[in-house]
Amino acid sequence: GFEARPPSALPQSSMSDVNSAKKKAAFAAVDEFVKTGMKVGVGSGSTVVFAIERLKELTGKGQLKDMVYVPTSFQSTILLKEAGLPVSSPNDTPVLDVAIDGADEVDSKLNCIKGGGACQLQEKVVAACAKQFVVIADYRKESKTLGEKWKKGVPIEVVPMAYSVIMKRIEEMGGKPVLRMAQRKAGPVVSDNSNFIVDADFGLIEDPSSLNTKLQLLPGVVEVGLFCGMAIKAFFGQEDGSVTTRTL
Repeated sequence: GFEARPPSALPQSSMSDVNSAKKKAAFAAVDEFVKTGMKVGVGSGSTVVFAIERLKELTGKGQLKDMVYVPTSFQSTILLKEAGLPVSSPNDTPVLDVAIDGADEVDSKLNCIKGGGACQLQEKVVAACAKQFVVIADYRKESKTLGEKWKKGVPIEVVPMAYSVIMKRIEEMGGKPVLRMAQRKAGPVVSDNSNFIVDADFGLIEDPSSLNTKLQLLPGVVEVGLFCGMAIKAFFGQEDGSVTTRTL
């Protein structure tokens, strides 16, 4: 089906619709939440690329001054530096006014699955530093229950020495774990923090908060790509060019 094919094999129009949706959601969130003089957490992934584009644009117009940006990955660090925007770290800037990030799926209560890009550890640290956490995504990520649209499982960052033990425990919990393998590198994906990623399919996740807690308690688990009770607002770029929002 559609999912298995690389993005380049998709019809052009659908890819440009998705990118346009991502861009509109990102621009809307930046325009609403980012003000001059703020300390801002900047997420990772394809939608955040457009948020950084907007931040650069507003900075160039003189509308954003005295800003500090805290990235969540090497990807966002590099993009911020290329845009000429000032970069800090959670240790140097532990309190943020807002953090803006993408998601792989968002449910009706704004719980998110994140970590499709293997950055969930730093993303959760930065989101937890922020007074407000805002999610930006395209229409494909909006669902009622987690696991409805995102079929690749919950991304779990684990220490390499324990991955097989953790996979066994996940199976005992009723999940289907897979060690994520790298593209253009032999062997497993290695995160920005030198860990492995296990993607665990639990089907529909009715109670993400309790699943998050159970997974966190497994020895060797570093972080879980379930963000529960963190986001205050989500922006979804729709296929028709509009942006819809969801709040609690």
